[in-house]
Amino acid sequence: MSAIFLSASVPDAGSSYYETADPFLIQAAVRSLMMTALGRRLIVWGGHPAITPMVWTMCEYLGVEYAKSVVLYQSRYFQDFFPEENKRFANVDYIDAVPNDREASLFRMREVMLAREDLTAAVFIGGMEGILAEHSMFTQFHPEAKIVAVPAPGGAARELAASLGTSPEATLQDVDFTKLFHAELNISPEERRTSQA
Repeated sequence: MSAIFLSASVPDAGSSYYETADPFLIQAAVRSLMMTALGRRLIVWGGHPAITPMVWTMCEYLGVEYAKSVVLYQSRYFQDFFPEENKRFANVDYIDAVPNDREASLFRMREVMLAREDLTAAVFIGGMEGILAEHSMFTQFHPEAKIVAVPAPGGAARELAASLGTSPEATLQDVDFTKLFHAELNISPEERRTSQA
């Protein structure tokens, strides 16, 4: 099964990216990606306290087996802030922290996560500077992979979409995320979910 990398977060209040971000649309876009791809493609993401619970909820809703449907990467640097849902996923890949260095710890985790050979696409939703860093690193490892930057929820992904030039299916006003993901990721709504429990 090919894998899709998800880079998403809700920008922090006070961040410049917070001004354009719509938390409701970020949640809607993540949910739509899960509805489209869970059990049809492996979902890979770096743990974020706002996103991990969304993924968990959608796994439960669709009845997919976590170990076959998702891979969660987490830097041990943030171990005091792991969401409760981390304990429920059977396949969290914990990456050792660089002592007392947040940015180096994130870089180490992203390098391990994005070097996966099965990644064929990346989806970027909301977020802050990490979206741009992960896009840059992802394209270095996977220059031919499909990139889907979703502009409508705002955040850094909107900036990324503008720099890449949005496709006709990904306009700023378009909130039909399910249609966008089916088209851009080439996933049929009729495709069977292979990892349902």
